[in-house]
Amino acid sequence: MCGMASAESTQASVHEREPVRPTKEDEVAAAGSELIGGPLGRRALLGSSWWTPVRVIALVAIGMFALGLVQKAPCYNGAWFFGASSQYTHACYSDIPHLYQGRGFADGLVPYFDRLPGDMQYLEYPVLTGVFMEVASWLTPGSGTIQDQEQWYWMVNAGMLMVCAAVIVVCVTRTHARRPWDGLLVALAPAAALTATINWDLLAVALTAAAMLMWSRGRSLAFGVLLGLATAAKLYPFLLLGPLMVLCWRAGRWREFGTALGGAIVAWVVVNGPVMLFAFEGWSKFYTFSQERGVDFGSFWLIMAQNSDDPLSTDTVNTLATLLMLVCCAAVAALALIAPRRPRFAQLAFLIVAAFILTNKVYSPQYVLWLVPLAALARPKWRDFLIWQACEVAYFLGIWLYLAYTTSGDAHKGLPTDGYHWAIGLHLLGTLYLCVMVVRDIFMPDRDPVRRSGDDDPSGGVLDGAEDVFVLGPAARPRRHVADAQFDGPPVEWGNPGPTGGSL
Repeated sequence: MCGMASAESTQASVHEREPVRPTKEDEVAAAGSELIGGPLGRRALLGSSWWTPVRVIALVAIGMFALGLVQKAPCYNGAWFFGASSQYTHACYSDIPHLYQGRGFADGLVPYFDRLPGDMQYLEYPVLTGVFMEVASWLTPGSGTIQDQEQWYWMVNAGMLMVCAAVIVVCVTRTHARRPWDGLLVALAPAAALTATINWDLLAVALTAAAMLMWSRGRSLAFGVLLGLATAAKLYPFLLLGPLMVLCWRAGRWREFGTALGGAIVAWVVVNGPVMLFAFEGWSKFYTFSQERGVDFGSFWLIMAQNSDDPLSTDTVNTLATLLMLVCCAAVAALALIAPRRPRFAQLAFLIVAAFILTNKVYSPQYVLWLVPLAALARPKWRDFLIWQACEVAYFLGIWLYLAYTTSGDAHKGLPTDGYHWAIGLHLLGTLYLCVMVVRDIFMPDRDPVRRSGDDDPSGGVLDGAEDVFVLGPAARPRRHVADAQFDGPPVEWGNPGPTGGSL
């Protein structure tokens, strides 16, 4: 058989092959399609009308986002303002209305520059998120009662976050050119709809999704700039640079990685530099708060602390969590270099962010938004995705019922501590389950839904179809082909080091 096609020919061939139909290869998708008339027929005319996959998925995402807003209605109509526990019993809590006054936006204070009254002296969010919050406050009418203003502030933010949600699904839909319908995983994710307006995470998620799209198109500078902006909105996106570096190492694509890294650094500095220079104490609050913050909701560290007579100090937890994360980073790097075929970028991106979530000392329910687009690209299988989402929905309900229990006094309405620990366990197990499935796909590429369809790494950009130049262990052996009588797609190739390949 001829050698593996180049990245350019691989990307060109993508447009020549017909799109993958999930109802043909995914039994859960096929069963679910019965609600709208069943799977697409063999003679269906795809892309011949206004209803293209991108537009359909974007409208579905907006519809799900709207359902999430409806779910917050009991809080909007009073629970945010009257009775501490009612916003928890209705599972409709949001930081947004509370921080309008609590972080000085109602009083016209400038984030990072003006000191806040109370315990939190400065805004504890990264700079780009602070800009987002400030712009929303400019669009909020200053008349009426403080309740009216907070309701307006939440609605303005909801409108801006809905734009972010639409950007996310459009980017995910376009990242894998032959698999546009995988974007429905993001659009229909129930945990995403429930958590979309709890906080401002969708801004960073949208910028990260746009960065992934740019990388898939071979635009490394645009990828870097967008990822730098995403990191200026939330810390987690910078983690993607680690897996990308190792993949570029294996493929010998150092120039593209250098361009991406340079773009990310410049973009981050452009956003943070002025605030860092003129309001360093306010700028640094996000980082000092993150370090000083104790063990909090959603982590296995909390389970340990609440079941110990002598819980670990915050400094000890910080050290242990950092060491655990470093071990996970080393494991992901080793996986990238020893896998039989170079892993897809989206697979390693998902694993590294999931590792951060699993080892961190806090897991707020909206953090699930970080993983949803990456999960759809890494493991586009409806069964596994829905299993994970069910665990996250259970955790979403669990944390609010636990807070209802702790704030309802002697009535103890809600979920006691032991029950909340089970909810945390479900979240951890669901995330670990999806990680295991992704790792299995990496070691057994014939089971990867994307590669079974005949693609290599459609989100990999210059990595898509590229030769390996540095491989470790058994992966350095001459390539071989999958021989599986049940596999009727194109053969999957792996273990193809280039002429300068290395091995240990």
